[in-house]
Amino acid sequence: MNLPTPLEHPCETMTGRRALTIGLPSCCDPAERRFPLTPEGAGSLIERGFRVKMQEGAAASIHYTDAAYARAGVETVSRSEALGCDIVIHLAALCASDVTAMRRGAMLLTMARPAASDRLSIRQLLNRHILAIALDLVEDSEGNTPFADILAEIDGRASVAIASSLLADAVRGKGILLGGVAGIVPCETLIIGSGIAACAAARSAMGLGSTVRIFDNDVYSLRRASQRLGGSVITSSLHPHTLHGALRSADVVIVTPTRERFMLHSDTVATMKRGVVAFDLAPEADGSAFPSMTPVDLAMASAVGASGRIDGRICFVHAGNAVARTAAMALSNTLLTFMESIVSCEGPANALKLHPGMQKATLTFFGKIVNPRVAAAMNTRSVDIAIYLTLS
Repeated sequence: MNLPTPLEHPCETMTGRRALTIGLPSCCDPAERRFPLTPEGAGSLIERGFRVKMQEGAAASIHYTDAAYARAGVETVSRSEALGCDIVIHLAALCASDVTAMRRGAMLLTMARPAASDRLSIRQLLNRHILAIALDLVEDSEGNTPFADILAEIDGRASVAIASSLLADAVRGKGILLGGVAGIVPCETLIIGSGIAACAAARSAMGLGSTVRIFDNDVYSLRRASQRLGGSVITSSLHPHTLHGALRSADVVIVTPTRERFMLHSDTVATMKRGVVAFDLAPEADGSAFPSMTPVDLAMASAVGASGRIDGRICFVHAGNAVARTAAMALSNTLLTFMESIVSCEGPANALKLHPGMQKATLTFFGKIVNPRVAAAMNTRSVDIAIYLTLS
């Protein structure tokens, strides 16, 4: 009788890693309508092994229902549970009480300007050892800032779309077309700066038939902008006489980021047309480009409607928030690549070691300030994050 021979049988000796959780709390700041993930974007992250938890009603600003996210696999939870995830994405600054609700040692993905403005929140980020990263400061391997660049492009295109709508409005505007028609001179669009936002605005304005002038003191940047946009755009350095002449005839004025902060003071603004549509797309931290004008925040759903007739001296800010759903789509696409880099490096700390572009975007690193702007807000000095990464 042949007895069965015992054979080795492989067995599982270690379990798989716990899936990282991503929390999406609703934004309580009315000046920020953009949301970081669409249902499709959240679904793609879930397919890559993440668990996504969203606070109930958090995506209302981009007109997506909780049911749309649920169909993509997102869990609808309370605010405290969304804040308690491994990675929390919140574009505006979190208040101190929200930071306290975060898991100790968690990662916060936010934007640089608001995150560096609240001393109490910063103190809680340090106390909770939160790894805070500013998405708009993240660089890729070629030195580009993908999050900041796509948001700048949206700002530029949105400003022209809104300007065209306001000029054509027979009640609030002049009832004119931005591009004009045969026999009628088109409107003039004047753009300060020649970066991504400026080129996006110029391309949209030219597509609608407007005459476009771009001013900047960076001649190399102007040359690149001219090459991208073609010969139809008029470029000039910021010569006072030339600029003042263009401002007097402009129907739309858009100020975008420049190397040195640009401002139009009251005496210059007084020479501009009545009913000129003005936009300030430059960072607020540098001060208003139109200090004598009343700002109208396009992040407010009723801002344009409440502003009345566009015949006074007002300027519009937060143009990208007026198209928050488009911003969400763009952010979702960029976040997919960013999150994949975290997973491939087996965690945020390892990702920081392997991706210098993430190091430059880090605001606080497990209880230490590693960003000069945050340090200035706390009246202290920042320390190079490379030192901490070497020791960890």
